[in-house]
Amino acid sequence: MHSIPDESVAARRPIGVAFFVPPTAKVLDSVQLAELERTFRAWATDSPRRDVRVSRQRILLIFLLIRHTGAKLNEILDLKAGDIDLENLVVTVGGEERERARAVEIPDDLAEELRAALEKGGHGPDEALFRIDPAHVRRKFYEQAEACGLPREFGNPSTLRRSRSVELLRGNVPLPVVQRLLGHSTPNLTAAHLDVSEEDVHHAARQYVDRESRRRTSARNIFFGKISEIVTGDIQSEVTLLTLGGLRVVSVITNASLRRMRLRKGMFATAEIKAPWVLVAGSEATDQSSAENRLPATVIDVGTGRINAEILLRLADGTEICSITTAASSRRLKLRSGDQAWVLFGAYCVVLNRE
Repeated sequence: MHSIPDESVAARRPIGVAFFVPPTAKVLDSVQLAELERTFRAWATDSPRRDVRVSRQRILLIFLLIRHTGAKLNEILDLKAGDIDLENLVVTVGGEERERARAVEIPDDLAEELRAALEKGGHGPDEALFRIDPAHVRRKFYEQAEACGLPREFGNPSTLRRSRSVELLRGNVPLPVVQRLLGHSTPNLTAAHLDVSEEDVHHAARQYVDRESRRRTSARNIFFGKISEIVTGDIQSEVTLLTLGGLRVVSVITNASLRRMRLRKGMFATAEIKAPWVLVAGSEATDQSSAENRLPATVIDVGTGRINAEILLRLADGTEICSITTAASSRRLKLRSGDQAWVLFGAYCVVLNRE
């Protein structure tokens, strides 16, 4: 039985490197994982009872650890406080089998959440972090997958682990590194001939995790996401990008550019908008605007000079947007830090880059 190649991967893997995801494989991509995380976070805080919120927060942390380390559920449930190195952003997983333990890089935002949990819990170095029935954890994972609109089996911890491995491979992390990070004891024939040191593993993993963190926090005026729709016209095409934060960004490019970049639905890409192309409007409705992209935002800062003004805003997903306008326009808007506003930019202003 021949598997169908995932075009979003096959199009950018080096020649000679085969990496196919069968269409029947239960795997979540980065955008789906981000959406599932938002569902978990909303659920974790959605209770008037403090004890319930604390309990749900522990489930959320288990989800985040599996999602970012690719560890097995039992490995996460066996974690002790001393297994978490917050200074070096590393978690050591492997349970009681210390000879097979492995250190896995984690993003700095997850490290901060773990730091807060450790400070509240007052755990000793050898004290277990999660004394929870695995069956209870699985039930909650299934529930949140369904709440996210996914089949319940996509909430299985094994599916999250598999999704992380595919995510790393899609990010061009070498196969031997992925296998070491996930604790695979039997590398395939090709990987067995590649000598990868512990230093190489951690360097490659840290590079990817840091790049991944930048995508989530998003540099100013840059969105990372998955192409959800392409509408092709006679000369130009409209491309819609679904970002990690759940926003939709529309771009119009030429058909020649579409072919040259080999863009397809399901591919990952970045969208960039230059600051002078970003318009800002007050909190009133913007239905009359012709801009294809209209996003609600909160003003962070306004810096006004003699000629120009820089308006810095934050979108609902945390992305920061910078707009450069004239000083006169800024004074007319009368925006201050904390004000609600709208960010507007046309589809022709969005520059797409394939990941």
